[in-house]
Amino acid sequence: MSSPTPTAAAPAEPDPARAEAIVNLAKRRGFVFPSAEIYGGFRSTYDYGPLGVLMLRNVKDAWWRAIVQRRHDVVGLDAAILSSPRIWEASGHLANFTDPMVDCRSCKERWRADQIGDRCPACGSRDLTEARAFNLMFKTFVGPVEDEASVAYFRPETAQGMFVNFANVLQTARKRPPFGIAQVGKSFRNEITPGNFVFRTREFEQMELEYFVPPEEAPRWHEYWVAERYRWYVGLGIDPAHLRLRPHGAEELSHYSAATTDIEYLFPWGWGELEGIANRTDYDLKAHAAASGTRLEYFDQATDTRYVPYVIEPAAGATRAMMAFLLDAYAEDEVGGERRSLLRLDARLAPYTVAVLPLSRKEPLVALATELLEPLQDRWMCDYDDTQSIGRRYRRQDEIGTSLCVTVDFTSLEDHAVTLRDRDTTAQVRIPIAELVAAVEERLP
Repeated sequence: MSSPTPTAAAPAEPDPARAEAIVNLAKRRGFVFPSAEIYGGFRSTYDYGPLGVLMLRNVKDAWWRAIVQRRHDVVGLDAAILSSPRIWEASGHLANFTDPMVDCRSCKERWRADQIGDRCPACGSRDLTEARAFNLMFKTFVGPVEDEASVAYFRPETAQGMFVNFANVLQTARKRPPFGIAQVGKSFRNEITPGNFVFRTREFEQMELEYFVPPEEAPRWHEYWVAERYRWYVGLGIDPAHLRLRPHGAEELSHYSAATTDIEYLFPWGWGELEGIANRTDYDLKAHAAASGTRLEYFDQATDTRYVPYVIEPAAGATRAMMAFLLDAYAEDEVGGERRSLLRLDARLAPYTVAVLPLSRKEPLVALATELLEPLQDRWMCDYDDTQSIGRRYRRQDEIGTSLCVTVDFTSLEDHAVTLRDRDTTAQVRIPIAELVAAVEERLP
């Protein structure tokens, strides 16, 4: 079960200008829009546009391939978002899922006490209230009557759905420890101070794995998953100089954790968590077993023993990961004496893999471009663009991260070939149409 050990990288510094460039690009090109913008927006909510929804899906698909598809020891689950209060009472969320909150008496703003020091960030006043615990879960009511009997909660994490389904999965999937249950889905946290674009929002998507192991094997599996998850980010293009591992000190461990290591990324405002890998021990399974009266354990026939597995949990934010990939891919260079901005995205993450660009809107070229688009679309997400000059179209595709451009010109009607252009190098090569799909595939990871 060996996995590469993360290597130390040269230190890097935050780049605030990079955030402004990405936020502007995200809005201008259709990655991310402020939600309800025509009504003045709704704080800390965002809508993912035509390109954003494609890239976010690619991030989640890349995670799913690595965690589920390419492993035989992990299965998937899609649990409900609305859930019984009994789950959150047993898990400790009703009692422990809190942040310390303070109010500024001068300007009436509210802040997380552990993030602001002794001054209000808005007005500079020191006249702050005493910190008090604020539960982060969104509460709602199920049914027509709003009373305590109909209280429900939007899940603040996807993990609990996997714990309460442990026995179901164990029985139906015929797995034995070590094995995992993976899930991608929405979570909701009533953050006191959301911000930094999509880094901290009240509605977000998580990619979580609960990996059940024999208790004595938990430390080495924790180490394995830390290295494995670090390798995933680097393998998809993140510069190792922009990543670091930060083990939690004893004083900051969650109530369920025996050990937690964060994979942090150097965001423009400083280091921030991309993913946490926690050894959750047997806390959750035992808590739900006690609260529900259901056995949540594994019977080892080989040793004729029963035990409650420990759980190693790599928990990543899909939207945070997408933001990190965008930030790391953003570059500026010069082509033909002109400055261009581009996203050097891994082709597995880019919204479009290929763009087909007919040099003219004249019927023969449009017909040929449409014809060769079909086999490409069967394999990859493709764009079709016939507006403005070819140079402008290249710049547009570069800026949204499209890996390859296929240009159909008038000579294509005679030689049955097209021009294939690489985003990063701008190198162009003439390819017979009959070989186009193979040529594209050859150039992709």
